[in-house]
Amino acid sequence: MSLICQCSTCTSVMMRFYCAIFVLHQISWFAEATGSSIVGGKVAKAHSKPYMASLQVRGGHVCGGILIRKDFVLTAAHCKYEALTVILGAHNISKQEKSQQRIKVAKFYPHSKYDGKYNNDIMLLKLERDAQLNSYVKVIALPKKNEKKIPANTSCTSAGWGQIVGGSKGGPTSDVLKEATEKTESNFKCKQIWQDYFQSDHMICTRPDKKGGVCWGDSGGPLICKGKPQGITAFVYQDDCSDRKHPHVFTKIHHFLPWIQEVMWGNVAA
Repeated sequence: MSLICQCSTCTSVMMRFYCAIFVLHQISWFAEATGSSIVGGKVAKAHSKPYMASLQVRGGHVCGGILIRKDFVLTAAHCKYEALTVILGAHNISKQEKSQQRIKVAKFYPHSKYDGKYNNDIMLLKLERDAQLNSYVKVIALPKKNEKKIPANTSCTSAGWGQIVGGSKGGPTSDVLKEATEKTESNFKCKQIWQDYFQSDHMICTRPDKKGGVCWGDSGGPLICKGKPQGITAFVYQDDCSDRKHPHVFTKIHHFLPWIQEVMWGNVAA
């Protein structure tokens, strides 16, 4: 069995080399991901998800994220790249849309207990300047501490840009934002399949829809349940991201609310 944390496109020779070395040195089920996508699903209505962020390196999309304050984006810790630029207000990332705002990352805040693989895979990005909030760019509210847990079989929505076919990495990608429906799976089932790699206190898992779901590079993008972001895309089955026998795994946002608030309180917006 093998699985893969989703993240950057790995389309360059250097990144492909890194992915291979990561596997050899870790001798585990995990490796750096490639691509960025939703398999199946449908094209999202343009600008219907104004909180979505495309994280880019030298103009290439590597991860997703969500704007949770005008100066902070929430994403996955394994999406940490130097010279990262956040693109807000985008629908078609291959175009210079007038709605887009391009803001460099001033500081990275990966969780202090992120183990470099899959545990505590969450990160905050402090933007160099505040995003200008408008009809194309909006902040999404996080779940509350006292909100009830999301039960199994809840319909949620995942979103991202990129690879549009299942199977192994390296397939065709989408320039426009896509979305898919994924239903939450029980912790028992997730643990049964992923064993020690799944920790129910800080992870959520979903079973892929027959039409697809998250795939390579959707890392950092959200899992929206009942109108709130409940998860951050973390990892999928390495051999086939759309294999319905292997649930998709997301970092549970609710578990990290105290940490998120602590980081942002230390960086009070003007």
